[in-house]
Amino acid sequence: MSTGITTAGGGAGNQPGGPVPAKGLRAGILDLGDSVMLGLASTAPVYSLAATLGLIVAVNGNYTPLILVLGFIPVLFIAYAFRELNSAMPDCGTTFFWARRTFGPWAGWLGGWGVALAGVVVLANLAQVAGQYLWLLIGDGSLAENALLVTATGVVFIALMTLVNYRGIRLGEHVQRALTYVQYVSLGVFAVAIIVGIVGGTGSATTVQPFDVEWFNPAGGFADPGAVVHGSLLALFIYWGWDTCLAVNEETENPSKTPGRGAVISAFVLVAIYVSVALLVMMYASVGTEGMGLGNTENQNDVFLALKDVALGPWGWLIVLSVLASVLSSTQTTILPTARGTLSMGVHGALPRRFGQVHPRNQTPGFSTLVMGAAAIVYYVAMSVLSENLLSDSISSISLFIAFYYALTGFACVWYFRGTLRASARNLWFRGILPLLGAVSLTAAFFISAVQMWDPAYGDTEIFGVGGAFVSGVVLLALGVVLAALCRFLPSTRDYFRGRPRVSARP
Repeated sequence: MSTGITTAGGGAGNQPGGPVPAKGLRAGILDLGDSVMLGLASTAPVYSLAATLGLIVAVNGNYTPLILVLGFIPVLFIAYAFRELNSAMPDCGTTFFWARRTFGPWAGWLGGWGVALAGVVVLANLAQVAGQYLWLLIGDGSLAENALLVTATGVVFIALMTLVNYRGIRLGEHVQRALTYVQYVSLGVFAVAIIVGIVGGTGSATTVQPFDVEWFNPAGGFADPGAVVHGSLLALFIYWGWDTCLAVNEETENPSKTPGRGAVISAFVLVAIYVSVALLVMMYASVGTEGMGLGNTENQNDVFLALKDVALGPWGWLIVLSVLASVLSSTQTTILPTARGTLSMGVHGALPRRFGQVHPRNQTPGFSTLVMGAAAIVYYVAMSVLSENLLSDSISSISLFIAFYYALTGFACVWYFRGTLRASARNLWFRGILPLLGAVSLTAAFFISAVQMWDPAYGDTEIFGVGGAFVSGVVLLALGVVLAALCRFLPSTRDYFRGRPRVSARP
């Protein structure tokens, strides 16, 4: 009879990583290709570019490609931390489980909260965008301005993707594959049209901007340190999401190796996509402040919408479809890690036992998936009713949550493997130096973001003389401390904080 416990080697001081309970998820259903696809889909690359490229250009101009590469560096370093920790402890709780093993129950609980919080808040953003883009495809697009209709549509999309994840990982993979094909084929058509426009000289209303290697020159790009920091923080957000492939590690072939490889591969593919598309769009439209120029404030919220009719003519709806598919794809894959994170917390006793239940037929985190979907819907509706501007500012605060749990993972990697760092040059770099640099960079990003968000002019709202984005971020993070303190005294979870975590063995 099996105890349902698996072990993985490679822990601190060459000690085993320790037991990882088999939770009843459908093991081995995903391969490396699926893992990479999930990592790419979770970042919503098409939508991320559409919504962020113009903002980065407004700050950094022609040095935008350099900033995209710069923002990728700490993300890559943290990807190595995820890979190394997963090789020792392939638990779907990821940051929660690793931080708890390394720093104790409080760090683990707050790490898990950071993952769940980022997921719930970004789902509200994705739902809003999905609702808008669906109605942009219908009729003359005026229905996209109906706030009630957009909110209702967003709720339906969250509920639908929650159901897909509830029904099974294989169904989710099929849906994900279809959405991925739609968004990348549409983006490919758009890219080809852009290239034709560049070659034919039919780009910007003024002139096509020729490629210049200077765009990658740090000497010029770093002339304004404030702009570099601001642009890099924006770039950090568009890379977030590749860690989804680690959250489904227990459902992936060779869980101690394949998810880590998928994370690193997807990170490299993302930077290639972002830099390539950014270069094409910059060359086609220029970074000017008039007409189609990416520096035009009217284009900054969505550069693809600004270019679609010029680049694609009557086929402009294809890029709208691509963004919609990208957002829906990310909606589904965002629910995956949040639900599996709370599943792991339930299994290990950090949350009530019901969170650790796996649906016996679907082999998914049934209760956790439904809770995460419901939480996202409640948050989205509440913020939409309260203030759409506050919703926008709370979404801006996501960078705080991302930087928090990514940095925590980086520090956990260095400390957990501290006893193995001198064993080889590989260990020193991939378990020590690179994760540490990534963690320090993201810690700095956290505090710099917080200072920027404090300014009432940062976003769309002001609360007691402070920026609404800062208040939203701090309040939501502080809520995690309150909930952790509550769990500390609940009969069902207090053993976790006493160092006696619950481990459920499966027959």
